[in-house]
Amino acid sequence: MNVRAESVLRLSFEQVCARRLERHALAAPVRGTPAEVVAAMAGTHAQVMSAAELAVGLRSEGATRADVREALWRDRSLVKAFGPRGTVHLLPAVDLSRWVGALSALPQERPGFTEKAALTPGQTEEVVAAAGEAVRDGDLTVEELGDRIIALTGGWAGDLVMPAFQGMWPRWRQALPLAGARGAVCFGPNRGRKVTYSDPRRRVPGFRPAGAEESLGWLVRSYLHAYGPSTPERFAHWASVPAAWARELFASLGAGLERAEVEGEAAWTAAGDTAVPADPPQGVRLLPYFDGYAYRVGNQPPALLYPGTAGQRALRGNFQLLLVEGRVAGLWHQRRSGRRIEMTVESFAVLDGTRRAELEAQVARVGEVLEGEPRLTLGPVTVGGHA
Repeated sequence: MNVRAESVLRLSFEQVCARRLERHALAAPVRGTPAEVVAAMAGTHAQVMSAAELAVGLRSEGATRADVREALWRDRSLVKAFGPRGTVHLLPAVDLSRWVGALSALPQERPGFTEKAALTPGQTEEVVAAAGEAVRDGDLTVEELGDRIIALTGGWAGDLVMPAFQGMWPRWRQALPLAGARGAVCFGPNRGRKVTYSDPRRRVPGFRPAGAEESLGWLVRSYLHAYGPSTPERFAHWASVPAAWARELFASLGAGLERAEVEGEAAWTAAGDTAVPADPPQGVRLLPYFDGYAYRVGNQPPALLYPGTAGQRALRGNFQLLLVEGRVAGLWHQRRSGRRIEMTVESFAVLDGTRRAELEAQVARVGEVLEGEPRLTLGPVTVGGHA
């Protein structure tokens, strides 16, 4: 890409922090719908639904977890699906076609299983097709989905060869994220405490994957809107693709991207998307599990985002993070009993009166979103990161 020197946007890391806080609705909650908030975040990690509800609720003025559930299961303006890195996300229903178009076009790494345990390419295609057929007429639990896939493919799909949390999973589950990326399955509402899988075409009427070229350009622009200025290498980390492939993708977008520099390092923004807040990064914010992880994966470099003690305590692992002026400045943990929510916050630096008041306001807001009664304790967080 040929860029004139005078056209390069030059930013400090503080300016980038302010921009990202604003883009993620962390500078101040917005009045947008849950779907609009999720779109601004380039998807919301939803492996733990209570954390996803909190992540969206904290960014939405006056919203509670009930509003997120309403958007997901009643209005269906949100979809629970497989998103970046093959992980569970909330995605806006209006964008699902482009998400699937992009995710299905990303290079797929073979799972790291032994030859005896791994699916062959042909078996993978069989499982993906069977999964789509299985959910066509109704939502299925993972056990029901497995039974249907095995019936449609063969007993080999059910071999217990995948190490899991408390045992072994059947072979077919290796292909489940790919089935999600291809738009063959998404998630339905829980059946009691059991997750169900659904057909995206039932969740989003008229759904069909968009074209790869259009979708990949859209995905890069969405990522850069939320996390830019950024680099192909950091996009590769966020999307879990090879860095060389990401560099080629960025290069193919040509005039659709604009050059930037952050602390002297080359980076990119989407063309025309170069606005930067006038004020420096401000405020105290609490990020729940996976929200903090996504903020780290998208926001780099770690040395600036996790200064001092934060780099030692919070960089490696999936923690609930305390942000002060856009940088990681502590950890927090909550324990719920009925309506009571006991919240412990460990700050790596002394909070002055203004920041303490902002923290207390955040704690109160957590209680509103989770529809409980929070109580704050300042002290050490002794629990580890979430698996």
